[in-house]
Parts: sequence; C-alpha cells; structure tokens
Amino acid sequence: MPDVYLDFNASTPIAPEVRDAMLPYLETAYGNPSSTHWAGRAAREVVEKAREQVAGLLGCSAGEVVFTGGGTEANNHALKGAFYANGASGHIITTAVEHPAVIEPCRFLERIGAEVTVVPVDSNGRVDPGDIEAAIRPDTIVVSVMHANNEVGTIQPIREIARVCRPAEVLFHTDAAQSVGKIATRVDELGVDLLSIAAHKFYGPKGVGALYIREGVALEPLMHGAGHEGGRRAGTENVLLDAGLGAAATLAKDLAPAKRMLELREHFWRRLREEFGDGVVLNGHPEHRLPNTLNVSFTGRVGADILAAMPEVAATTGSACHSGAVKMSPVLAAMGTPEVVAAGAIRFSLGRMTTVEEIEHVSNRLVRVVS
Repeated sequence: MPDVYLDFNASTPIAPEVRDAMLPYLETAYGNPSSTHWAGRAAREVVEKAREQVAGLLGCSAGEVVFTGGGTEANNHALKGAFYANGASGHIITTAVEHPAVIEPCRFLERIGAEVTVVPVDSNGRVDPGDIEAAIRPDTIVVSVMHANNEVGTIQPIREIARVCRPAEVLFHTDAAQSVGKIATRVDELGVDLLSIAAHKFYGPKGVGALYIREGVALEPLMHGAGHEGGRRAGTENVLLDAGLGAAATLAKDLAPAKRMLELREHFWRRLREEFGDGVVLNGHPEHRLPNTLNVSFTGRVGADILAAMPEVAATTGSACHSGAVKMSPVLAAMGTPEVVAAGAIRFSLGRMTTVEEIEHVSNRLVRVVS
C-alpha cells in the first residue's frame, strides 16, 4: 500500500481546479493591481474576481472581504485591529481550546494592556454560551471563538454566542479555518462580525487567506502603508495566490463531499470500536464535530509510538513526546482528558480524495501495531 495521507486538517493538496485557475497568472496579469494602465487593470480584475468568489462562499459583499497572508494574519488583524481601534485598551474574551493563532495574539495584547478572559470548555471541547455571556463586561471589545477545533473537530455554538454578543454591542470573531468546505460558513447565518479563513485548509495554496469584516466595523490595519485592500491591509496584492483562493472558495461552496467524508469517518470509527472495544476512546463531541475529523486515544499507549510504527501513514498525535516524557495537548488538557488517555491520542483527518481502501489499510495496520 502506498503512503496514506490522513492529515487534511493540517493542510490540503491544491485541487486540480485551483491549479488550473492559478497557472495562467504565472505568465499573465503581472501588472501591479493598483496601476491604472492596461496591465494593472488586468491584474485588478483577477483580484476582484477572487474577492467576489470568497464573498460568494461566505455570503457577504465583496467589499467586506480583505485578503491576507493566511489565517494567522487574519486572526491577528481581527484581534489587534479591534484592540488598537479602541484606543489600545479593553477586555477580550476567548476560549481554552483556540488555535495558537488566536491565543498568542491575546497573550501579546495582554502584555501591552489588554485584559483577557479565557472561558473553559466541557469534556467534549464545547463552550457554554452562558459562560461567554457571564464573562462580558462593559469594557469588553471582542469575543473570539473558533468555529471548529482543529484537533478534535468539535463545532462551537457560534449562532448562540452571536446572540449573546449582539445586544452587548461586542464584536464577535470566529476562526473558521477548519470549517470552510466541511460545514456551512455563511456569515449571516453565523451572526459574526469578523471571520478568518486560510486557503490551504480547503484545497487552495499556502500563504493566502482572508478576513471578513462586517460593514461598519472599524479595525486598525495590521499592515500600514499604501491604501491597498480599501486601506485595510497595505501591500501589493498577490494576484496568483488570490486567484487560487478564489477558485478554492468556489470549490468549497459544494458541501456534498463532506457527506462522503462523514460516511468514511464513521466507517473508520466502527472498525476501531470492533477491533479495540473500550481500548479506544473518542475525543471531541460525538455529534457536533467536523465530518472529516476522528481524534481517538488508544488507552495506555503513546500516540507518537503508534505513528512511528506506521511511517506510511500521515496523521497527527494529540500530545508531544520529548525525551521520553509525554506532554499533553493543551486542547485535551482543557477538556479534562486524563493523561493516560491523552497520551494515546491520534488525530485522523480525512479529505475529499480519501478512499475506503486507505481507511481499511490504516485500520488493519493499527490492529497489528497496537495489538
């Protein structure tokens, strides 16, 4: 059996449709999109088409889409932009299971004067909207809760949290990097003010993403310079990558492949339960979970050791192993997962091209290695 890739939450290959959309711009549309001559106009058309495609995915206007260098930049822009637009002061709320691209900007802002409240999650990794409501103060400026967790796949109650934030007039940001192309991410349905995406998480190129900024929301730019992106993000637009992002966004509107991923994931889980019984534990919410994500723990084992014995399988461990000591994943720790369970965690994340044969191969290899 050739190599098997089950790490689609980490990154995805560029889809053929995306590659085809990008290839022409390796040679054409080389002008500066800000230039008014024919070469600049050609480049501008590519960028604005991509913006329309992203807007179509998110269900917003094109003018509410700002291109970024990826999901991390989009998250930084949302949080730092809100803080500085508020006079470099204010209170921020986030959760204990956020990606470092949210946690670290919050820590930075804390060092320069922000107050940050980290709301806990339950044993399934889900936050209680009531806890968000209880944490809101008169000086709260922004709440940031990820749409779906990258490790365990748990989907947060974004609509309910939005209903808490709106009457308090608090900005609500969600990191939707993991959810795009897997579940619906229309901003009007979610009720968010700010939303971050990253192209390489949904079969687009690395190094490009976008931040949705609801019309009327004021953010201080993260990048200062000329008036690119409507004055919200300085720097000459990357025509090639923007074209790839736009094409990937169009592809991500079709959620039919997610149904197939869910069926494969459930087949995989049934196989593991049949083989290991109570020796395998599901991490994450049993229902409110990304359709492609299966994070399981082999109790009493070390996930890194299991994967090391299966070098042809690309997956991710839930805990890091250094010098013989196992360091628990912060996400699993926040969920209150016992150490003996967390140590054996492995995240398998399926993609659009994952096959039954690959799932069967990995299941059989796990039986041999774990048993």
